[in-house]
Amino acid sequence: MKSALEIIHEHAEEGARLRTRFLAECAATLDSACRRMAQSLADGGKILVCGNGGSAADAQHMTGELLGRFLMERPSLPAVALSVDTSTLTAVGNDYGFDDVFARQVNGLGRPGDVLVAFSTSGNSANVVKAIEAAREARMTVIGLTGKGGGRIASMCDYLFDVPHSHTPLIQEMHEAVMHLMCQLIDHYLFENVQALRGA
Repeated sequence: MKSALEIIHEHAEEGARLRTRFLAECAATLDSACRRMAQSLADGGKILVCGNGGSAADAQHMTGELLGRFLMERPSLPAVALSVDTSTLTAVGNDYGFDDVFARQVNGLGRPGDVLVAFSTSGNSANVVKAIEAAREARMTVIGLTGKGGGRIASMCDYLFDVPHSHTPLIQEMHEAVMHLMCQLIDHYLFENVQALRGA
C-alpha cells in the first residue's frame, strides 16, 4: 500500500509532466481558439459555457473571470454559464429531459458568431453533446475541453483540447490551466494586442 506522501509525490510528478507536454502540444490551437473568442466578443458576440459536475464549476469559473476580471482592469465581457439558472435547468429537465438542459438554452441564447465552450472529461455527456449540436445548428464556434480520447464530442468541435490521460482529476486540472490561459489571452487580444487581432 502506498503512503500518503507517495500518493502526493506521484500526483505532483505526473501532473507536472502532463501539464508541460499538453500545453506545449496544444499551444497553437489554444492561440487560434482564443483569437476566435476575442473576435466574437469584439464583433458583439457572447461566450456560452457548459459542463456537468466539476466541469460545471469550471464553466462558472470561466464566466466569472470574463464577467468580472481576470488579471487586468477592463470592461465586463458577455459570457453565460448554462449550469447556473436552476429554474431553467429544472423546468427543461422536467419538461424535456436532462439531456436537453444545455441545448435548450443554446437554442434561446446562441447566435451565429457566438462561441460555445463545452467541458466534458469523457467527451460523452449527452447534454453536452446536444448543446454542441444546437450550437452547430446556430452557426456558433464550438470549443471542446475533454480527455480520454475525446469521446463523442471529438469530431464535433472546431477547436478540441483533449487531455491525453485517463485520470479524471488530472484531466480537470489541465482544463483549469487551459481555461485560465483562455481568459488571459482573450484579454491580451482585446485590450493589449488589438493589432494582432485585427490582422487575424
